[in-house]
Amino acid sequence: MTTAVLEPPRHISASLAVRHGLALAGRGILKIRKNPSQLLDVTLQPILFMIMFVYLFGGAIAGGTGAYLQQLTPGLMVQNIVMASMAAGVALNTDVSKGVFDRFRSMPIARSAPLVGAVLADIVRYLVALGTLVVTAMIMGFRVQTGPLPLLAALALMVLTGLCFCWAPVFVGMLMRSPVAVQGTMIAFIMPLTFGSNVFVPASTLPGWLQAWVHVNPVSLLTEVTRGLLNGGPVLGPLLGGLAWLAGFVVVFFPLAMRAYRHRVS
Repeated sequence: MTTAVLEPPRHISASLAVRHGLALAGRGILKIRKNPSQLLDVTLQPILFMIMFVYLFGGAIAGGTGAYLQQLTPGLMVQNIVMASMAAGVALNTDVSKGVFDRFRSMPIARSAPLVGAVLADIVRYLVALGTLVVTAMIMGFRVQTGPLPLLAALALMVLTGLCFCWAPVFVGMLMRSPVAVQGTMIAFIMPLTFGSNVFVPASTLPGWLQAWVHVNPVSLLTEVTRGLLNGGPVLGPLLGGLAWLAGFVVVFFPLAMRAYRHRVS
């Protein structure tokens, strides 16, 4: 007696595809619950970056650790979210290498569900990274100058940033043959974004050619928005630019990731 293999339906509604993605997101969250060590990078890294940059460079850059802490914390929120999003590509590459997606392919689920589920599950990582960073900053002396609602808005924007930016590492994860290659490629992509920005130093202190990039860098724009929300200052202009970049990441990398995924598992 032979066992029939279920083939995914040819057409799945958008609402059903969302349900499939949420179900697989639950699988990803369950994996984190069973193995909390997956969160070590988003708990230790924010603390280490905060302590090192504030106490090593605060005096030289801002004349004191207190002033630098107020400027650095919003920028590190952006940097840590961008770094945390890299894990989605690494995890998906690992699943493909282990044959997990072969089982998904035989199930009657939307083709996008495994990727969407992995991306949504990473919301837990983003919240842990943000919570660790903000608590550490407040212990060191950082204070929100605007109020709780702008703080919540900044946190929501950071989660949205992770959900949009992570499609780049997901695409890379579907292309590379090993998790190490995914991590190396994404670090080479992320470093110019984060360090070639206004996160650590004012743009005015940089060479003219670099300032031109810093002013349009999505990390710089999102840092300006977060600083405005937490410390006070203009928000609308950089917010529009930052949202345009985030939409661009989704428009470009989501279809590329889906195409690479279909090719990888076919």
